[in-house]
Amino acid sequence: MLSKNKQKLITSLTRKKHRDQEKLFVAEGHKLVTDLLNTTLKCIFLIATHEWIKNNSLPNNKTELISVTENELKKISTLKSTPPVLAVFEQPANIINFKDLSSKLSIFLDDVQDPGNLGTIVRMADWFGIENVFCSKGCADIFNSKTVQSTMGAIARVKIQYVDVDKFFKSIDKLEVYGTFLEGSNLYDTELQPNGIIVMGNEGNGISSEVEKYVTTKLNIPNYPPDSATSESLNVAVATAITCAEFRRRILK
Repeated sequence: MLSKNKQKLITSLTRKKHRDQEKLFVAEGHKLVTDLLNTTLKCIFLIATHEWIKNNSLPNNKTELISVTENELKKISTLKSTPPVLAVFEQPANIINFKDLSSKLSIFLDDVQDPGNLGTIVRMADWFGIENVFCSKGCADIFNSKTVQSTMGAIARVKIQYVDVDKFFKSIDKLEVYGTFLEGSNLYDTELQPNGIIVMGNEGNGISSEVEKYVTTKLNIPNYPPDSATSESLNVAVATAITCAEFRRRILK
C-alpha cells in the first residue's frame, strides 16, 4: 500500500528545493527505471502496478517494492501517459578528481536552461564516452523530472557537477578550452586535442563573457553551403553532439 507520507515525498520531489534537501530524485517508466536499477545508484523504493511486478524482477531484494493500481500511479506521476513503474533514487555524490581531467575530454555547460537540452547532452556524453559534464550554477537542474527522463539512464554513468565558473577554470588552467562561436575557426579544419574542455553556451545568448575569457580555441560549426541563407544557430544539444563527434572522429580515424 502506498502511504500518504510516500505520496507527499514524491510530490515534494517535483521541486528543486526538496530534491536538494532530501538528496533524492524520481525516475518514471519501464525503460528508465529498469536501466537505473542495474547501475550503482541506490533505489530507495519502487512503486509499480501489479502487472509490472508480475512480469519483472528486481536486481536485488533490498529495494522496498510497493504494489499499486494504475489510478494510484496516475496521481503521483508527472508524465502525460501513466507509466507502469516509478522509483525514487538517491542522488549520486559525483565527487570528481580534477587532476584526472588532464587525460580526459569533458564538457562545460554555460547556463543551459532547458531541462530537455541538458538531459540530451548528458545522454550524448554517455554515448561518446565523456565521463564528466560540468555545469554553471545557472544551468537547469539535472534531477528535474524532464532532465532525468531525457538522460535515458545516462545520469547513472556520467558525472554531473555544478561549479563556480572562475574557480573551475582556474583549477584546469593547463587544459585546452574549446568553445563554439559564430566567429570561430572551422571545426573540421582546426587542430583538436583528444583531451580538454568543450564549452557550450546558453540557448539564447551563447557563451557568456564570464566564460569566454577562459576559452583558448574558438570553434565554428559551418553551415552548408557556406554562403547560403540559413537558420541563425543550432540547438545547443545538436551543436554539442556535432562537436563531440568530431573530437572522437579524430581519435578513431
